[in-house]
Amino acid sequence: MNGDDYARLGYLALLGCALIAWLLIQNRHSIGRLVQQIVAWVLIFAAAIAVFALWDDIGGALFLQRDATVTSERVEIPRARDGHYYVTIMVNDVPVDFVVDTGATDVVLTAADAERAGFDLDQLSYSGSALTANGRISTAPVSLDRVSLGPNTDYNVRAVVNRSDMQGSLLGVSYLDRWRRIEIADGAMVLSR
Repeated sequence: MNGDDYARLGYLALLGCALIAWLLIQNRHSIGRLVQQIVAWVLIFAAAIAVFALWDDIGGALFLQRDATVTSERVEIPRARDGHYYVTIMVNDVPVDFVVDTGATDVVLTAADAERAGFDLDQLSYSGSALTANGRISTAPVSLDRVSLGPNTDYNVRAVVNRSDMQGSLLGVSYLDRWRRIEIADGAMVLSR
């Protein structure tokens, strides 16, 4: 939990105490009715806390992200709820989930994705480095033999393997440059050949 979570929890506790105090004052002559109301309000607060704690899971289920629409001439990647664009691409015949990152010079693979795509991490030369929001990281240059997005296949795509922890692989400009046009329209990123 971070500071904001503690502040919200404190606010809810204070609100709950105020409500219980009000109930005690209003129902000091009928304890049975008071107990019923306290139980009802405790259940309401418990439900509210559960919804708050599980909102990411509930929101994901309610607002399902649609998949990319792919043809040989055009790919439409919908914007996710968090504002990013996610797409699954076959790298050396292995599906890899990417975040589209127009600010990344290269395709950046996590160590796990690189290993799944056939790279021996112990044999890579981490001779490069990149400056990221999390500081400087070590990278190993690689070439992706085959990168396929639906019927669109590209060969020998420049990439790097990130030695540091990162949440997911990044689809950078070394791949995006292979598309004739990139535009953002109607809540989607559109790549055209």
